Amino acid sequence: MAEQIAQENRIESPRASGKFFFLFAFLLVQLLVYPYAGSGATISLWFRLLNVLIAFSSVYAVSFRRVTWIIALVFAAPLLLDPFILHEVTMSKLQLARSGMGVAFDIFIIVVIFKRVFQRDEATSDAIYGAVSIYLLAGFGFSRIYSILVAFQHDAFYLDPALNHHTLPLQPDLTYYSFLTMTSLGAAGISPVSDQARSLSIVQSLLGILYLGVLVSRLIATYKPIQGSPKQP
Repeated sequence: MAEQIAQENRIESPRASGKFFFLFAFLLVQLLVYPYAGSGATISLWFRLLNVLIAFSSVYAVSFRRVTWIIALVFAAPLLLDPFILHEVTMSKLQLARSGMGVAFDIFIIVVIFKRVFQRDEATSDAIYGAVSIYLLAGFGFSRIYSILVAFQHDAFYLDPALNHHTLPLQPDLTYYSFLTMTSLGAAGISPVSDQARSLSIVQSLLGILYLGVLVSRLIATYKPIQGSPKQP
């Protein structure tokens, strides 16, 4: 079985390579422009279309087998239809259901990409794009989890009035908190208050640190010096 996986990694068709670059690029753009997206029912149409592009690129990134891209497409269906949903629908329930589907979709994409990237025998550029995409997907995924928590517990987070113009956390606040928690930097101006919020914050921080450690060790293990290069004395 191991020899078969290694052979598939060595003999990879051009169509199978380069699948993670577009996902990484769209995720990076989303991370840069999310403060200008708005929140709730006022989310800009261009940001909704960006989410659709991320959903499409995620499905494309896991399209190594028919079963994986079919499952991914089923999870992504609500996300793909999001920009065309009428505003007459109850937005609170709709957003809650969409966030739940988004979390399930992110988990599935992360698991598939993780297995694909860490099965490779060498650290190619495509594998690095996939590994970074996992990190970005985890950050956005936890921000969705936090939004679901806030929907049930409005006081799950405390916003410092000296650093914020509002009292209840919005999606940009939760995205900001998610990524700074995952990098263990600490998010100034927002703090977890409820036990559930604190527990999720601990889990995300530990996963972020462990993932970076595993990624670095994996890159070192797959490093192969260029043949013919002079050896160090």
